[in-house]
Amino acid sequence: MTHLRKMMLEELQRRSYAENTIRHYLRAVEDFARRFRCSPDRLGPRHIREYQAELFQKRKLSANSVGQHLAALRFFYIKTLRRAWSLADTPYPKKTRHLPTILSREEVAQLLQAARTPCERILLMTLYATGARNSELTHLKISDIDSPRMVVHIRGGKGRKDRDVMLSPKLLTALRTHWRFYHRKSSTWLFPSNYRKDRPIDTKTVWYACRKAAQRAGLQKRIHPHTLRHCFATHLYEAGTDLRAIQILLGHEDLKDTLIYVHLAIQRLNATASPLDSLSINDKAIGEK
Repeated sequence: MTHLRKMMLEELQRRSYAENTIRHYLRAVEDFARRFRCSPDRLGPRHIREYQAELFQKRKLSANSVGQHLAALRFFYIKTLRRAWSLADTPYPKKTRHLPTILSREEVAQLLQAARTPCERILLMTLYATGARNSELTHLKISDIDSPRMVVHIRGGKGRKDRDVMLSPKLLTALRTHWRFYHRKSSTWLFPSNYRKDRPIDTKTVWYACRKAAQRAGLQKRIHPHTLRHCFATHLYEAGTDLRAIQILLGHEDLKDTLIYVHLAIQRLNATASPLDSLSINDKAIGEK
């Protein structure tokens, strides 16, 4: 570990950044240094602008991805090196917002049934039943399943915040069956690693289980673990759940992040009549010259 990398890591940890963010920031700065074959503390705004242009033009990264690279460099120069950073010289690209992929309830059932093993099925069921993020799922402990209150405690979520979500009776039954079958009572983790019981399952394992289940189910949509979180929120909204309640269940700090599910709720969209249907017009006249 180089001195600069150690300094940056300590700054990130001191500010309680998430593990995924720390890993991405360090990789981004390392990539920047490799591009110019030079220590990053000897590079400046000219190199950052050139690097930003290359990310767009040669690597064809999205605006959101380029923004993440810039955020990492900005942290490195401001927080680690204590240098000035000019937003005018290195502006952040305008973010693009795409509507995420949503599965119907029938497609979710197909996905769950297509899981290769009972263990992989319970992973996908838990994602859909709780709306948890992949990293939150993998860090669930047995003690987080509160069956007397029928809630799941999600601890240390995004922004280091805890929250409670509902515990589905179907999920509770499946979890109990899963636990009895695998005899893993020696572990504190709800989903321990297959290799080390003192470690939780890896997020890549969950991602792989989701991808394989989608292929086996014949679903042509692009599906990953976060898709089930989107489905959780969208199906709740379609069923009439209040947006504020969904915001709390998802752990969103800002309600505007939850409003995207208004656009995704196809059942409510189909139930909304077009203003054209309220007009009194002669249908026979349509198309006549």
